[in-house]
Amino acid sequence: MEKKSMKGYLYLAPALIIILIFTIYPLIRAFMLSFMEDYNLVNGSYKGINLENYIDIFQDRHFIKALTNTGIYVVFVVPCSIALSLIIAVLLNSHIRFQGVFQTIFFLPYVTSTIAIGIVWGWIFNSDYGLLNQLLSWFGIKSIPWLTSKQYALPSLIIFSIWKSMAFDILIFLAGLQTISEDLYNAARVDSTPRWRVFWRITVPGIGPMISYAFVMGMINAFKVYNEVYALFRGKNGPAGSANTVVFYIYDKFYNQSKYGEASAAAVILFLIVLGLTIIQRTLTGKKE
Repeated sequence: MEKKSMKGYLYLAPALIIILIFTIYPLIRAFMLSFMEDYNLVNGSYKGINLENYIDIFQDRHFIKALTNTGIYVVFVVPCSIALSLIIAVLLNSHIRFQGVFQTIFFLPYVTSTIAIGIVWGWIFNSDYGLLNQLLSWFGIKSIPWLTSKQYALPSLIIFSIWKSMAFDILIFLAGLQTISEDLYNAARVDSTPRWRVFWRITVPGIGPMISYAFVMGMINAFKVYNEVYALFRGKNGPAGSANTVVFYIYDKFYNQSKYGEASAAAVILFLIVLGLTIIQRTLTGKKE
């Protein structure tokens, strides 16, 4: 082995060791635990190696509910967040006054604690004195029990998460918009091209890799949603579990019910779903960036 190659591996060694210990090993361990029936964390004993944990979680209505909620959450949060973020990024990139101030305001949710934001949104959604219900009352809409009703718990979580996830997408899109040549826009103005056509033919293709990246990362983060649920519903998964998600289900199984095998099986299922959807998305877009 050449000295240069050895030197490169030495530089990478600390990062590789950390990844092996805190990422690769837990993944392998979770996969192994998912097949161990009635695993005991204290002494490491188990009844046998089988598919009992997978059978149990798919017969558990709470897991099916968590899987359904997570699917609905992903379907609404990811595309809505990307669409709104793209619109805002285009507006911020159009040389408006106080552009830097607006960029900072929109980026604040990304660097602010989820718990702190959840407390604020808990006040906004409050059914008695919340800001949102007061705004709705101006249009003659009665007070909505956003956080205390099974019907509105998941929509509340979706609204909160769309707002929170926009910050990162806006930053990514702004960086992409600044790489598009101004000559393309000048040529479009000379030809009197409508703005909507400029948007779809120049802007969107120009930041196509960023949109693809934001979609993949947004989908992965949406499937892993936990902090938002914990923050908005103060450590619970909504009234009567109405806002339960797969990661919250895994946490409850592992830490509260001590069913380590079932928690690991649910984690493996979530991993396979995210991996499969990511591969499909990358295949369909054909992007390699």
